Amino acid sequence: MRDQERDGVDGEILYPTVGMAICNHKDRDFMKACFDAYNLWITEYCERHRDRLFGIGQTAMRSPAEGIEDLRKMKDLGLRGVMMPGFPGEADYDDASYDPFWQAAIDLGLPLSFHILTVREALAQPPRGPKLNQFMSVIRGCQDIIGTLILSGVFERHPKLKVICVEADAGWAPHYTYRMDHGFKRHRHWLTAGTLSKLPSEYFWENVYVTFQDDWVAFRMVDMVNFRRLMWANDFPHSDSTWPWSQDVLAEHTRGLSAAQRDAILHDNVAELYGLT
Repeated sequence: MRDQERDGVDGEILYPTVGMAICNHKDRDFMKACFDAYNLWITEYCERHRDRLFGIGQTAMRSPAEGIEDLRKMKDLGLRGVMMPGFPGEADYDDASYDPFWQAAIDLGLPLSFHILTVREALAQPPRGPKLNQFMSVIRGCQDIIGTLILSGVFERHPKLKVICVEADAGWAPHYTYRMDHGFKRHRHWLTAGTLSKLPSEYFWENVYVTFQDDWVAFRMVDMVNFRRLMWANDFPHSDSTWPWSQDVLAEHTRGLSAAQRDAILHDNVAELYGLT
């Protein structure tokens, strides 16, 4: 849940919470029932304040065709985007069978979010070392999905597709995009990938948005990335939230940014992405 109103900004993008865990449920029919119910609930929750409460829906992705139908229903409900399960019900997201789904998301104007803790396989094994070490691995699931989409050519085929990497921080992105470019330049002829007409980093910084909260590195790297794809969040009411000290955190972390960079990261980018006024 990204909740900016409590920190003095009049507008909230509301992400599912329990839905993260349900994305990992083995019974995809149960997942479908839960998400259908949630989409109706979050629509009703936002109804009285549709000018400042903007809900994100969920789909179980049992199949590409059903996913498209879910997108249409969410659009009709007035939801602003979709939180995706880490793994779909059929082939993985790099399969060409999902091309109609990606195009439907573009046509309906619904950005697609991949959130941390929604990839069951990433949580299947206990962490090495202390339990706190698992905290260090939660962003890996998002990175793997983004790499899958970029390197398989999904964005090459669908250049208008917008994907959000949610709550996985952003300070790692410059090295990650360098690493993809390095691998593409050096190894693409024997480590096969999809057809790409640009460097992987170019797709990342055009098609992928990253959200973060208490990540001071993200504010220091703006000259290494496309800052129009960075979006700050406070993650209220989770344990990793910056609330109720968000304004203090931002005052410290945004020092050195231009007014345009600060405004873009704190509110303009999310407003543009979701079509908010």
